[in-house]
Amino acid sequence: MPELPEVETTVRGLARYLDGARIERIVLNRPDMRFPFPEGLVQALTGARVTGLGRRAKYGLVHTDRDITMVFHLGMSGRWRIDPADQAKHDHLVIDAGGHRFALHDPRRFGFVDLVDTAELDTWPAFAAMGPEPLGPGLTPEHLRAALKGRKPAIKLLLLDQRIVAGLGNIYVCEALFRARIDPRKPAGKVSRPALQRLVPAIRAVLEQSIGDGGSSLRDYARPDGELGYFASRFDVYDREGEPCRPPCTGTVRRIVQSGRGTWFCPKCQK
Repeated sequence: MPELPEVETTVRGLARYLDGARIERIVLNRPDMRFPFPEGLVQALTGARVTGLGRRAKYGLVHTDRDITMVFHLGMSGRWRIDPADQAKHDHLVIDAGGHRFALHDPRRFGFVDLVDTAELDTWPAFAAMGPEPLGPGLTPEHLRAALKGRKPAIKLLLLDQRIVAGLGNIYVCEALFRARIDPRKPAGKVSRPALQRLVPAIRAVLEQSIGDGGSSLRDYARPDGELGYFASRFDVYDREGEPCRPPCTGTVRRIVQSGRGTWFCPKCQK
């Protein structure tokens, strides 16, 4: 599933061509993806000018001069294709704007699109209870300490809770915990203040590096220009079970399952 860096990379790729453009035409090639397309989507956006693009957690945002924002989620296999040579079978929504064509391609159809009044984005159900953005000023050691105080579940699991931090996914939590030298099994409330002070910059660093690399191309994900991200080649622990830990550690990467999801870590240097 595309995670935060992949969505951020997608938004930046779209912005190069779509920001400031007038939406000339929208075509829906089917009535739904994961959910039905919003009623009146074509009428609401045709003729609108795009005033900016953004991201909230793993959602992309396309703002318009009609005070309406198109929110999109890429699901498991979704991506935007810019100026495709032809229409593919799974191009479910196609936008013509600014002399370019943008096709939302999603073979598995777990993605979706919604329309939200821009002024009400913060109270949109998916966003209302979200925690701070991991790359924003709201994520601090103090925020984590307060949110995790007295909590018994493992730190890895609570970092995936969108109410605590918005947008963190399995790959980047594993990688950040490794960089911060924190055992993913440790009860969240027992993670020390110094460890949390290491964790916040580790989260930011791993996300920023992945964004710079164009994301992690796992299975179906590719950038809007069709290129593949290459952060996967830099993984320290994710998907490296049985391989040596990074020097100078002499440990071996281990994989366990937590709440049905794989966790990769080094039991020797993550305490």
